Amino acid sequence: MLLRRSVQVFTAAVALSVPLIAAPAALAEDVRPAAVTITYDDSQASEYTEAITAGIAVWNEHLDNVQIDKVEAGGRADVSFVSDPGWPRAELGPAMPGDSLTIWFGKEAVDDGYNLTRIASHEFGHSLGLPDVKPGPCSSLMSGSTGGVDCDNAVPNAEEIAAAEENYAGGFQPADREAEVVVVG
Repeated sequence: MLLRRSVQVFTAAVALSVPLIAAPAALAEDVRPAAVTITYDDSQASEYTEAITAGIAVWNEHLDNVQIDKVEAGGRADVSFVSDPGWPRAELGPAMPGDSLTIWFGKEAVDDGYNLTRIASHEFGHSLGLPDVKPGPCSSLMSGSTGGVDCDNAVPNAEEIAAAEENYAGGFQPADREAEVVVVG
């Protein structure tokens, strides 16, 4: 009887201690912040919707720390694309939920013959916090127009991907937008 009771107590003790032993490993996985989800609106640049969708898809294919989704109709977007007669430009991020950044999809570059998906992807790179890298080769998305009018590369290189991932590595961080807004091309 005493032996049976001892075995029951020992079994219960082991069963209760397993979650305590496993807990540190489980907690380590939970420490990593969830991917930041930012939204965009292209309703004010409807003639470029296809290029914008393709440019956003490029970023979504290459990033783990941030997810970019089109805002639901009537919803408030963190980043808005707007058609513009000037040169393409964007407010420098990194965009966070609740922001209100603008990308101007400038028709000057379109009229000059620059690749539409590259324009969209490049300008959204600014919303992810990436500056221009000029002059630069076509292999650098953030080289923008210095890649040349024939450049159709809309994919960020490894350094650009790493920089965007770093900007979102800490998860959602409310931005202090009281500082001066920086617009880059």
